[in-house]
Amino acid sequence: MEVNQKNNNAIYIAWRFWFLLGFLALCALVLFYRAIDLHVFEQAFLSGQGDARTIRFELLDAHRGVITDRNGEPLAISAPVETVYANPKQMNLSAGDMKKLAKSLGLSFDWLKRKIERNKTKSFIYLKRKMAPHEVELVLALNLDGVYSRREYKRYYPAGEVAAHVVGFTDIDEKGQEGIELSYDDWLSGSVGKKRVLKDRKARVIKDFGPVKVAEPGQDIRLSLDMRVQYLAYRELKAAVSTHKARAGSIVVLDINTGDVLAMVNQPSYNPNNRQNINVSHLRNRAITDVFEPGSTMKVATISAALESKKYSLSTVLDTSPGFLRLGRKAIRDHRNYGELSVLNIAAKSSNVGTSKIALALSGDVVWDMFYRLGFGQGTGIGFPGESIGYLPNATRWKPLTVATMSYGYGLNATALQLAQAYMILGNGGLKHPLGLVYRDDVEVGEQIIPEHVSDSLRKVMKAVVSKGGTGTRATVPLYDVGGKTGTVHRVGKSGYEKSEYKALFAGVAPINKPEIAMVVVIDSPAGEEYYGGEVAAPVFSRVVNGAMRLLNVKPDKKLAEAVQSKSEREFGRLLLSRNKS
Repeated sequence: MEVNQKNNNAIYIAWRFWFLLGFLALCALVLFYRAIDLHVFEQAFLSGQGDARTIRFELLDAHRGVITDRNGEPLAISAPVETVYANPKQMNLSAGDMKKLAKSLGLSFDWLKRKIERNKTKSFIYLKRKMAPHEVELVLALNLDGVYSRREYKRYYPAGEVAAHVVGFTDIDEKGQEGIELSYDDWLSGSVGKKRVLKDRKARVIKDFGPVKVAEPGQDIRLSLDMRVQYLAYRELKAAVSTHKARAGSIVVLDINTGDVLAMVNQPSYNPNNRQNINVSHLRNRAITDVFEPGSTMKVATISAALESKKYSLSTVLDTSPGFLRLGRKAIRDHRNYGELSVLNIAAKSSNVGTSKIALALSGDVVWDMFYRLGFGQGTGIGFPGESIGYLPNATRWKPLTVATMSYGYGLNATALQLAQAYMILGNGGLKHPLGLVYRDDVEVGEQIIPEHVSDSLRKVMKAVVSKGGTGTRATVPLYDVGGKTGTVHRVGKSGYEKSEYKALFAGVAPINKPEIAMVVVIDSPAGEEYYGGEVAAPVFSRVVNGAMRLLNVKPDKKLAEAVQSKSEREFGRLLLSRNKS
């Protein structure tokens, strides 16, 4: 029994020994396999996990495209700046450090403290964006944990308020908000890049591995604007609005042979480089967004329809007596009884009665068709955000009063750009060129809207308006023959026409014999004694054209002696007029 017991104990001990040995061997084998697995098979995974905690990808801002005028003058550029940001999880600032940081950033201590405390669980917050590099150096010199900087770009507009309504502006992230910046945002915006960096536990960059995706800059845009003409138009418009205490104003200047917009200015304007406390109403590009009844400037278009019909010539005489025309309960009136007037003089004297009789003889459909072909009641295709199409009435059965009032510019509305487009067609041989704010190397062939001989006659009509006895004599230019049409319309208010508020208009072309530009001047609500288009808008046209002709190197078509004589005659006429008024 004792022998058997001893044998059993020996067997048990041996079995336990070999079991433990086998178990240890198995454990060793498992550990060996795991070591091989970690170092060979899972090396890439573990390396990636380690890098994920130290290697980061940072965005590289793309340089936004430059906007220039037709001559390469910069209108919008992006300058490199620095943005200061923080990782609140890493920040453990004393009150003294917080005060130093706030002072270096130009921020309130209380505001900065609240901002950091509110975001203490976040890993990223902006402290101040778009700072000058030398200012950021002072911030980083404090060597505070969790405070860093990164390169960004800030949009700058060298022309300031002069081109603000056309160029527009971007937000703080350089996304277009107004004007060309908005309409061509995709074109101007670049493609953001990416770079790989190695950071320490405090998120400080200790190694830059370079870009993994290169930032692609945005495309540049060359506008059709000529900033020389733009500055000139803006200066004269601002002076006129101030002199006449007007509410607002607009000027549009078109290259009559291409449809290019050479100048487009508005008052009031704004500074796109400093938009703090800006009046939102000042952001509107009134030349494109605001509509108005064009008044007597439409008489040239009505006469165009008359000449095209071949029922009338410039010498055709109509009787405007007794100075008014009764249609139902309404009466259309002239300033006085002009008696018999030729078609040419109906425009020169701006006779509502004469124009109405022409339109009534033609029918509403004929007048409407001419207005529509000239671009009224439809978009110009310029591609500017917020453009208004205006209003052109259309009827299956035309009432005589509607036809009559439409003929001299009431009952419809248009923008300054639409009116400028119409005068481009009326003055350039009847060709309608596509309007453009972006410079085009190739000039598109224009569409023939009215016969060339009709356009030739209309230039005589426009010249008669600014000649002696016409309503637009103050639009004359010393060394150049010009032409156009005045317009004075009651301003439309909330309850209808305002009795004592007007819009003063002038639309014309220059030089009249071989036109280079078409131009429209709109002065909204002049508050002085002068409010007629011939008194308020026509002189602005004269001054802008006078300067623009020189800037564009247009050869004078008047001799100096002739110009001096005509100037003396104009001054004498104004003296007599002032004496009569007094």
